[in-house]
Amino acid sequence: MYNPSHFDNSNDRAALLALVRAHPLGALVSHGPQGLDANHLPFEVDEAAGVLRAHVARANPLWQQVPASGGMAAMVIFRGQAGYISPNWYPSKHETHRQVPTWNYQVVHVHGQLTVMDQQRFVRGLVARLTREHEKRSKQPKPWMMGDAPADYIDQMLAAIVGIEVTLERLEGKFKLSQNKDERDRLGVVEGLVAVGEGGLAGVMRMG
Repeated sequence: MYNPSHFDNSNDRAALLALVRAHPLGALVSHGPQGLDANHLPFEVDEAAGVLRAHVARANPLWQQVPASGGMAAMVIFRGQAGYISPNWYPSKHETHRQVPTWNYQVVHVHGQLTVMDQQRFVRGLVARLTREHEKRSKQPKPWMMGDAPADYIDQMLAAIVGIEVTLERLEGKFKLSQNKDERDRLGVVEGLVAVGEGGLAGVMRMG
């Protein structure tokens, strides 16, 4: 992606993986026999193993396109906070009128090799971990567990999905947060975002 130096966050691996964990629904982009394809999947990050993990429906042709002898090049796109930026929020606009609209956003691109993990133990463990994590995030008073459903039903559901891994070979990060503006204009954007209820984006701009 086009990534000017003032927005490039690619060297801060910890910040990029933190964004992936906070916004785990990624767009897995691959190139198969029919051309480019994208699948939107919640991912688990295992930094120690150097991989992302997810699962797809067994009916999804993606996993069948991966060569049995090895992996397939893939990219996973994760998007963090994002929002429209009005020129009206820049104090300098009201003096010179030399500002235009834009968007601020955070994105991470993970490049790596996609491999298939079609083992029942792998899939069961992955689903259990993803369930625990996201039941916790959704603040359920009594988090759902696989044991809450009949064993034969869970076995049927697990048989209908296939595990995948994507290696964390190269990470690109673009955090476009008005770093190319002077301080008063950046603060004006923060105030404008808060006023329209975009506190998440305003928060990361304050930290950045």
